[in-house]
Amino acid sequence: MPYDFDMLLDRSRTDAVKWSLLPDWDHPERTRQTDQYRADGLIPLWVADMDLPCPQAVTLALKKRAAHPAFGYTLAGESYQNSVTRWMKHRHGWSVDPGHILVSPGVVPALHLLVRAFTKPGQKVLVQQPVYYPFFSAIKTGGCEVVSNALKNAGGRYEMDLSGLEAACADPNVTLAILCNPHNPVGRVWRPGELKAFGECCAAHGVQVVSDEIHGDLILPGHTFTPFASIEKFGETCITCTAPSKTFNLAGLQTANIIIPDPDLRKRFRAELQAAGLMGINPFGKVACEAAYAEGEPWLEKLIDYLAGNFQTLKHTLTAQAPGIRITPLEGTYLVWMDFRYTGIPYERLRQLMRDKARLVMDEGHAFGPEGKGFMRMNIACPRAGVMAAAERIADALLPVASGGQGDDPPAPPDVTF
Repeated sequence: MPYDFDMLLDRSRTDAVKWSLLPDWDHPERTRQTDQYRADGLIPLWVADMDLPCPQAVTLALKKRAAHPAFGYTLAGESYQNSVTRWMKHRHGWSVDPGHILVSPGVVPALHLLVRAFTKPGQKVLVQQPVYYPFFSAIKTGGCEVVSNALKNAGGRYEMDLSGLEAACADPNVTLAILCNPHNPVGRVWRPGELKAFGECCAAHGVQVVSDEIHGDLILPGHTFTPFASIEKFGETCITCTAPSKTFNLAGLQTANIIIPDPDLRKRFRAELQAAGLMGINPFGKVACEAAYAEGEPWLEKLIDYLAGNFQTLKHTLTAQAPGIRITPLEGTYLVWMDFRYTGIPYERLRQLMRDKARLVMDEGHAFGPEGKGFMRMNIACPRAGVMAAAERIADALLPVASGGQGDDPPAPPDVTF
């Protein structure tokens, strides 16, 4: 079956968040409605969903379900649970007991509930910054403190700081760790040895691990995803958050799977779901998940190849036309982490250039933690023409003002400008 990822989708009149809101990156929880995308030619490259059509098998299944004129309360029954377990076993070699699956209207809502279930107000939750900024709100609204075991930027490729992890976990007030696997925004696909070291440190200090694996299917060629819970010694204690939403562009159907093998932990999380009035599953989310996991793999394989091509297009264009920008290697996700510090452009000026001259809306790096200042995150899950246009706009915006970054040995980032 042919897959036309080059097709331009007009989402401007669908109330899509990406195409309807402008973010305020000084206050990431704030947005405002706008018509600037359509009226002024802004390109939205921020929200992590795709401007690409989902698998035809999903749309056909949804049409079939919509033909039945009753949309009442729905259970995530045996067929749904089996679809999840078959996918995890086939795609990742991970055996999941169907009885360990609880459903949630999304991974972010689940994180809020997990913090409430497994911490007490005043305790600390560990993350690895720069990291997906909704982690911060989940922790803070739960009355807890964010503790960062910041990743190390080793020549443009990020690594875990395991000595820093040991020191952070030794704090008795650190009781929960949220692992981002694969990591958003730096694009790392953690290797088994890295995950084992992370898990052993947390286990030694009694720190509960929640692994956000929502991007776990979006792995670029040459890399292999390892579910944290598939590492034998952590399989019974880890809490895994996953969903078909990023993989198949189904986020609006608000269906996620929280996999909890330990019966006591599962009971505590179920109690939080019930306390929040969350029961059952969206009937369309159920059907879409089953169809995607049963018939969507050929589409996914083509998508991954297309995303890899988009990344190479972006990298080659910016390397040639804006060499001051450093592109972080992309191993997984469709989110590219770009380092603008070597351009010599002060951060506030950079933000203004991207908004007003390049007319791009990307995620500004400081929203992911102070380690992200001087970076931007770009969503490349769109037709290639959009990636090419964005790359050319960036180069055109920076060319008259960039002062550094020529050749193989760029100047050190000028800290005084940030």
